[in-house]
Amino acid sequence: MDFVSSSPFVQACDLRHGIPFPHNTFDVVYHSHVLEHFPVHKGLRFLQDCYRVLTLGGIIRVALPDLERIARMYLQALDNALQAENEWRHHYDWMMLELYDQTVREQPGGAMLEYFKRDSIPNKAFVCERIGREAEHMIQALRTKPSSHNGHQPLRIRNLILRVWDFPRLVQTRLVEKLLSRDDYKALEIGRFRVQGEIHQWMYDRYSLARLLEQAGFQNPVQRTAFESAIENWVQFCLDTEPDGSVYKPDSLYMEAVKPAA
Repeated sequence: MDFVSSSPFVQACDLRHGIPFPHNTFDVVYHSHVLEHFPVHKGLRFLQDCYRVLTLGGIIRVALPDLERIARMYLQALDNALQAENEWRHHYDWMMLELYDQTVREQPGGAMLEYFKRDSIPNKAFVCERIGREAEHMIQALRTKPSSHNGHQPLRIRNLILRVWDFPRLVQTRLVEKLLSRDDYKALEIGRFRVQGEIHQWMYDRYSLARLLEQAGFQNPVQRTAFESAIENWVQFCLDTEPDGSVYKPDSLYMEAVKPAA
């Protein structure tokens, strides 16, 4: 499931309204870089819903940004930058983004996107090591010029349909814009963006995540690596790892817990 379906095999779902399956449906529930987008109290509610749809003895596996590792790397970058090590000054800038940008940003992509737009990224290898191929793909996408669709009739028709479909929302937006002051409308835009799902509403380390899982009813929370799991044949699913064996999101904390069998 995802907020927007990008495949016939992916069900579109707004998880803020619960998981649309009956009790005791699945042997495994897995989610990656989802929980941090909920405020803590709603994150607990979401984990309780994961508990609900798991069978007795079922396993939950959670992957999310590892606050502890980010904080430790930030402190290392700070210490080295203070010693005037030029390379680490760039690393320090990136670690500040890892800590704060996705929490405080007011527009899609935030300061991270601007960082990737640079003509030259001085610590590209470090950034890619931190967040994996996601960084490489984003940099490549920003460097690739969009292809021309001149004379492409189906595309023009599609765009026209989308504009017609979006017309009521456009009228509503223009009306609200007229009613509000510039500052109030800007605040409204920022507020809308911040509830759309991109923002990190909370961060977790191995202690706080284990505690939240236990509060949701799970037992025996265990920290894992991208390759380790109590789920049978885990690595073959290539969810936390790439087909070549590299880690998909190296900045992640992985944890599993169990729904009690009785």
